[in-house]
Amino acid sequence: MALSYKARKRWSLVILLVGLPLYIMAAVTVVSLIERPTIWVELLVYVGLGFLWIMPFKFVFRGIGQADPDAPQNGDRTGD
Repeated sequence: MALSYKARKRWSLVILLVGLPLYIMAAVTVVSLIERPTIWVELLVYVGLGFLWIMPFKFVFRGIGQADPDAPQNGDRTGD
């Protein structure tokens, strides 16, 4: 299923504004359930969970920072 540029842009905003805070709360909850590890182990766990979070959504964020590929090029406007 291929998403359009606009759809990927919208989904990326939803994922960042809703999904990321929920994932952060879940990660903190899971880490707090275990006995407090050393700061380095805790940092490695959070970094690992951060990479784990982005892997399923990699295709959504790819190319979002670029110009819209479906937009008219060279200032060509339709409807002028």
